[in-house]
Amino acid sequence: MAQVPQTFLDGLAVRTWCGLALRALGRARAEIDAINVYPVADGDTGTNLYLTVESAATAVEAVFAGYETQPGYETRPGYGTQPAGPTLADAVRAMAHGALIGARGNSGTILAQLLRGMAQVLAADGAQPRCDGPALRLALRRAADSARQAVAHPVEGTVLTVASAAADAAERADGDCGTVARAAHEGARAALAATPSQLGVLARAGVVDAGGSGLVAMLGALVEACTGETVDTEADRPAATPNALPDPDPDPESETEAEPASDADADADADAGACAAEDGGPAFEVIYLLEADDTAVARLRTRLDALGDSLVVVGGDGLWNVHVHVDDAGAAVEAGVEAGRPYRIRITHFGLGDVHTGGPRPPRERAQRAVVAVVPGQGLAELYTEAGATTVLARPGEPPASGELLAAVRRAHAREVVLLPNDAELRDTAAAAAEQARTEGVRVALIPTRSAVQGIAALAVSEPGRRFDEDVVQMTSAAGATRYGEVVVAEHRSWTTAGICQAGDVLGLIDGDVAVIGADVTTTAETVLDRMLQAGGELVTLVIGDEAPETVAAHLETRVRESYLAVDTAVYRGGHQGALLLIGVE
Repeated sequence: MAQVPQTFLDGLAVRTWCGLALRALGRARAEIDAINVYPVADGDTGTNLYLTVESAATAVEAVFAGYETQPGYETRPGYGTQPAGPTLADAVRAMAHGALIGARGNSGTILAQLLRGMAQVLAADGAQPRCDGPALRLALRRAADSARQAVAHPVEGTVLTVASAAADAAERADGDCGTVARAAHEGARAALAATPSQLGVLARAGVVDAGGSGLVAMLGALVEACTGETVDTEADRPAATPNALPDPDPDPESETEAEPASDADADADADAGACAAEDGGPAFEVIYLLEADDTAVARLRTRLDALGDSLVVVGGDGLWNVHVHVDDAGAAVEAGVEAGRPYRIRITHFGLGDVHTGGPRPPRERAQRAVVAVVPGQGLAELYTEAGATTVLARPGEPPASGELLAAVRRAHAREVVLLPNDAELRDTAAAAAEQARTEGVRVALIPTRSAVQGIAALAVSEPGRRFDEDVVQMTSAAGATRYGEVVVAEHRSWTTAGICQAGDVLGLIDGDVAVIGADVTTTAETVLDRMLQAGGELVTLVIGDEAPETVAAHLETRVRESYLAVDTAVYRGGHQGALLLIGVE
């Protein structure tokens, strides 16, 4: 009898798992979003899980890319000479870290802790290139336990229940990684089907738990990564009766799944400190990354638990992801400041009268056309929004992923969408989002804008009443006719097209290339503007960042008025946009 080959989990299998999980969540995203009813029916759990896994997968790919640039071989004790590449420890640590820093909403935050728990076991012996079935059993148990410990008030009938059931089933399995993964997957599926009997709000809506549905998809991808066998994804699709919610058009800036809050209905086993999801709840979701030590985080948990509900704090080793629902968002952020250094702070105001009700929302009719734009600051986001665009905020040093752009396209809820990346480096990311949206039946045109000022020019000439192709041509022409410049501060010494700059120098860029190196912001900005206007122009657009000198806008307006006849100037406040100043000339 032929011996069945043993399956295992190594660095390459972790990479495969991330890719398969991302595709599985992409397919199930809309259905998971649609059954998101507890305790906040904001319809974004599938989107949040997708974005979290996308961040994890990106981190793993970065580790592999680092090895691929330096190919070679290495010798590992007991395994001989093998091609050099990330170890199992390298891959799982990257996966866990990527999920932690990219976690979205409560669903993503809990998933990040599940992956961190697994990594703590699988990376314990960094020299091991692979793990076997017993190690995977331990990893799944650590994952479930650590996720439950991270939640202030665990509730049964949520993803925590599904994770525990998966770990229980894995512990009863005897075999290799494939056997253990299959057992965990089957245990999770059975537990997911039972969630409506544990949580009344799910039963009344006729749905299973949304976060648990995402975890089942993740475990199905793990089975396929370990064995190569395709899992029946139809059987993993969220089960729901006809009472299930319609697709509520997820908003990546409204990111709350919040399973960890206590049961909102009147079940006897509900936690007395729960938020009443069906009777109203806190107005804000607050989430941020935090650099702090363990003692400070313990105090933070206590303070945030007193401020609100749905509290989840995950991470460790000095880096944490904090998520809570509160009425006083400022107090939640201040608590983080007292504990350490919070950053990547997101505050979301729940819609009035809808997300806490647990009831279905009427489907919204699709618009004919919409514009989706990436913008670098809150001020520009408000400007674009006033002009009718759906925006994706690109924070300094944090370019949006394709999943975020795709979520914005879906949120725009239109038959035709014009996509403005407003950054040359986002073109491929935007193209990937556009391609995926086309497979969902949305007609998408990508205009390769390289700066927010080009996007402003394109948006100014858009006319939804025109034929789509004609409108895209006019917008593309307006963007292409707009030269763009920016003024920034050099972060370190480097070679540029204008010579060598030192850290702290003021750099003036024109069409993406450094044209001026100076010491003063206003003087450098004036030089850049003069060079841009040498080729002529009718309108100068200035977008002022928060860090720019207060007098720079007035100085440049005076310069244009006195030196360039018949040239108009428009000034906008960009907020915290990275660059001190953006300049457009058209």
